[in-house]
Amino acid sequence: MLSRLNLRGASLARRYVSTTQFANPSIEMTTLANGLRIVTDSTPGHFCAMGAYVDAGSRYESPGKTGLSHICDRLAWKSTSKYTGLEMMENLAKLGGNYMCSAQREAIIYQASVFNKDADKMFDAAAQTVRNPKITDQELLETLQTAEYEVGEISMKHDMFLPEVLHAAAYNNNTLGLPLYCPPDRIGHITKKDITKYHQEFFQPQNVVMAMVGVTHDHALKLAQEHFGDWKSVTSTRPDLGTVNYTGGEISLPYQPPLYGNLPELYHMQIGFETSGLLHDDLYALATLQKLLGGGSSFSAGGPGKGMFSRLYTRVLNQYAFVENCMSFNHSYVDSGLFGVTISCSPNAAHVMSQIICFELSKLLETDPSKGGLTEKEVKRAKNQLISSLLMNIESKLAKLEDLGRQIQCQGKLTTIDEMIAKIEKLTVSDLRAVAEKVLTGKVQNKGISSGKPSVVMQGDRAAFGDVEFILQHFGLGKFEGEKLSEPRDFSEPEKTKRFGWF
Repeated sequence: MLSRLNLRGASLARRYVSTTQFANPSIEMTTLANGLRIVTDSTPGHFCAMGAYVDAGSRYESPGKTGLSHICDRLAWKSTSKYTGLEMMENLAKLGGNYMCSAQREAIIYQASVFNKDADKMFDAAAQTVRNPKITDQELLETLQTAEYEVGEISMKHDMFLPEVLHAAAYNNNTLGLPLYCPPDRIGHITKKDITKYHQEFFQPQNVVMAMVGVTHDHALKLAQEHFGDWKSVTSTRPDLGTVNYTGGEISLPYQPPLYGNLPELYHMQIGFETSGLLHDDLYALATLQKLLGGGSSFSAGGPGKGMFSRLYTRVLNQYAFVENCMSFNHSYVDSGLFGVTISCSPNAAHVMSQIICFELSKLLETDPSKGGLTEKEVKRAKNQLISSLLMNIESKLAKLEDLGRQIQCQGKLTTIDEMIAKIEKLTVSDLRAVAEKVLTGKVQNKGISSGKPSVVMQGDRAAFGDVEFILQHFGLGKFEGEKLSEPRDFSEPEKTKRFGWF
């Protein structure tokens, strides 16, 4: 009897390297011998959610071989070594069809949600599509055709297209600046061999986090051992994120007419600044500032939680009829990010777009509330909105799942909601002003360096926008080399316009 127990203990030691307990007793994590991590939140419910988070994405690609993560994403949930594409589709339809895949800059995410009784079947489908995709010639051809149509559509949608161009301006031809979507001129050059090589390089057990919500940890380990236990690694290390090189800069795009005649003609602009990223405590101040600035479209039905009292609503959208939409953004990644404002206006107001953005950002640095500086009341409101959003999000199993998987993937540990709320509640007006000054001017107040160089994207007639750098300097924003401009420059010459060549 004793010998059998010893053998069982040795077997378990070979299968599992380590098990981690968290402050929340319902959350556990185990690392398999091959490096794959299983993290679960066993909080019971009528249905469960599961996801695979892979260390892949556009930032890992080579500048000359972009688009593979996008194509890999679109090839998900198709033929595998166990199922044909038709069988996979039928199985997923029987399970409710609630599944997705998303290629992001720092991860490829597979997620699904099913009733508890179907957890094993969905885990089988997810394991097959992550570990054993069988890329058929027909599926690859259809996927490339779909991608070609998709990127053509994206180029017509400024809300999706301009953030891509902003990243290209901010991180010129490196890491986070590489295109998230496959460039059209690359589609014809992507082969089955390229996709297979990409999968072999990044889809390795030590690069994968399997997260499950609503499933007991023991049952998740049983499923993981059954489907991933014999998965062998090609290398023992995780892929290198590369060194982020924030360059800043300006890209101007030609005017894009509206797709339909009943839509307004608009010029667009985005101005962003580098931030310290997800793993720095500045994240909480920046998220609060984003709520405080808020913004949205010129039309809104209102209602609780719409942020109708945010600065960009009350001071921009409610004041200027020529502004179609104006909102703040905060793109955060492991080691960098972008914070700023996007605005869309009638073409005849192009010359004031940069002034509106810079005026509102500059007021975040003002110390006197009577002159537009931050007030205790609006900061408290923004903090309450942020906390409310966090608490509402964790009511969703899929949102809780993604938070669980991505935190383990990015930092190897969990920051609880209580810890996040404590850090948000601790923020003061001076804290927000100090982070805003660091990000918007490049002055380093504490750990986490921001270069202060602005990244600017414009879509429309370049000459109509005027000298954006002069406006930024006038409002004390950004960090520039050389002497300060004494007067705005003329951008009416055609050679002053840069064109962006992805689409």
